Amino acid sequence: MQASEVAHWMQSLIEKEGCLYQDDVVDMLIRSKHEEHLQENSDGNQVLARIILSEFKKLNAKTVVWVSAGKYWRLRVKEDEASRTARG
Repeated sequence: MQASEVAHWMQSLIEKEGCLYQDDVVDMLIRSKHEEHLQENSDGNQVLARIILSEFKKLNAKTVVWVSAGKYWRLRVKEDEASRTARG
């Protein structure tokens, strides 16, 4: 599975459900034996590799925001600020 395929899978889920949790993507990659797309963060947790995040951003730079408190992406709403990160 290529990074772009992972990003397209992520995009299809967010379009279908309105949000996407990072843990769900990590779990899918582990179950499907594609752990090469993961890296360990400073807390020792598995997170998405930068190449996945870069490919995902290419698909939705203006339509999706990251909610860091909940560790998920969601579709942008008109109340969101211009940045890629949302408050909730």
